Amino acid sequence: MDTENNTLVSGSEALLRALIREGTDTVFGYPGGAIMPVYDALMDHMDEIEHILVRHEQAATHAAEGYARASGKPGVCLVTGGPGATNTLTGIADAMLDSTPIIVIAGQIAAAMIGTDAFQEVDFTCVTQPICKWSYQINSPDEISSVVARAFFVARSGRPGPVVLSITKDAQVGMTRYVPERVSYIRSYDHDPEIDITRIREAAAAINAAKRPFVLAGHGIELGGAQEEFRMFVEKGGLPFGCTLMGLSVLPSSHPLNKGMLGMHGNLCNNIKTNECDVLIAVGMRFDDRVTGDVSTYARQAKVIHLDIDPAEIGKNVRADIPVLGDCRKSLSMLTERLVKTDRSAWTESFRKYQDEEYDRVISKELYPGEGPLNMGEVVNAVSEATGHKAILVTDVGQNQMMAARYFRFTERLSIITSGGMGTMGFAVPAGIGACYARPDRTVCVFMGDGGLQMTMEEFGTIMEHRIPVKMILLNNNYLGNVRQWQQLFYDRRYSFTHLANPDFQILASAYSIPSRRVTCREDLEDAVSEMLASDGPFFLEACVAEEGNVMPMVPPGRSIDEMMMEC
Repeated sequence: MDTENNTLVSGSEALLRALIREGTDTVFGYPGGAIMPVYDALMDHMDEIEHILVRHEQAATHAAEGYARASGKPGVCLVTGGPGATNTLTGIADAMLDSTPIIVIAGQIAAAMIGTDAFQEVDFTCVTQPICKWSYQINSPDEISSVVARAFFVARSGRPGPVVLSITKDAQVGMTRYVPERVSYIRSYDHDPEIDITRIREAAAAINAAKRPFVLAGHGIELGGAQEEFRMFVEKGGLPFGCTLMGLSVLPSSHPLNKGMLGMHGNLCNNIKTNECDVLIAVGMRFDDRVTGDVSTYARQAKVIHLDIDPAEIGKNVRADIPVLGDCRKSLSMLTERLVKTDRSAWTESFRKYQDEEYDRVISKELYPGEGPLNMGEVVNAVSEATGHKAILVTDVGQNQMMAARYFRFTERLSIITSGGMGTMGFAVPAGIGACYARPDRTVCVFMGDGGLQMTMEEFGTIMEHRIPVKMILLNNNYLGNVRQWQQLFYDRRYSFTHLANPDFQILASAYSIPSRRVTCREDLEDAVSEMLASDGPFFLEACVAEEGNVMPMVPPGRSIDEMMMEC
């Protein structure tokens, strides 16, 4: 079909042509009355766009997130209006907090009926404005080409994020002359702020003079495609770095300057050294409270350099002595040019003391217990090792998330997909589906708890229908584990409504024709993981782990980041 001939087409046809022009090859969705004309037109483009029928609209947004995070390009989901649209709200908010570029397209009733409380009428544009980068209602088919082009530009430029398009029935069925458009500029939207060279010089001078510099590597490095620029920066400066949860795969876990994860359940050495360094360089991160702990005691001794593309983040939570606004791919290169190659091996080696302490008191016991029930960490480690540390890690939220972040290892970029800012239970299974479509060449390992799984386990139906080769690992402790841990430590073991009476997950997997296996002892773990990874399609591995296992170390709520509990 000629997409460039300027002939009359329906608005639905124009929408699909615009999506194809933006490089969309996969759409996650669920049909309904208000979006039916678009779905009818989709039948003519099945050789260009693969539509994945999810079982719930929230899952469509999470799948789009997983696709975006694994591919680096916007994910797209398509839903009907009313409850179909409002079911996407959690995913939209999740994408906003984690700077994930997705396009949510929702049907809307006919324009003439808006305001009459018609069947399934919801003002979706107003509802979503606070939780997305841009929300717009398309009322005319003549708008479609330009609005879609603008939507993709906004979603992927600057600090990425979700864009919501609500499209009325009128716009879907009306006729228009489709004219392809591209958008690279929007008045008053500064997506690529000019970098102040004075700030670059100040930052370089501060780093060159530093005796104890420490770098915080955030998700913005991956979003900006600045992994190589970051590597050159830290290696030239001899700069040890720690990673936020979302930034764990910016460089290989084995890199000698990589000291692991920051924050509440991060590595001891990073949190100690944050409050010992003389210059703290934050790159593409927002100083979330899970990273800083008590902000009044956070890095008070250090000169803080903050590189970020979003001016709202600089100085919001932690003062920035030297703010560097702009694309970190550019600012890192400019900084590296001005760095003096420096040997800071003595400072880097000083981390070793705390690494050894954490290994002896926490890590060795978690990974190599020798007896008793399976530990969450040893299951994560076994899967990571069996993949050669090359898999994409997708996690749900809670103890499974923190254990996976601590003990999964990374060798490739864009390899961790998790709900960081929103902490959305139920994220993992649909996000894993999206990751599989984004990167069919890579193994996708999804870790989840028994609580989060049961929030979106209807997506087993999607996996069954499409034979999606996602490898799912359930860390089953029969508890809402993270809440239970807090109840144990801070609420005198009053386990209020955190114990779960669970179904037989093996029977459930079988009902969806998903091969599965349950592991209860470590002697069977290696064989079970091998069986999972050898399967061509999906696989569900249930690991029955210690019911009262805890994620350690931990910064207690309200405490300084360097006051870590090493044991319960």
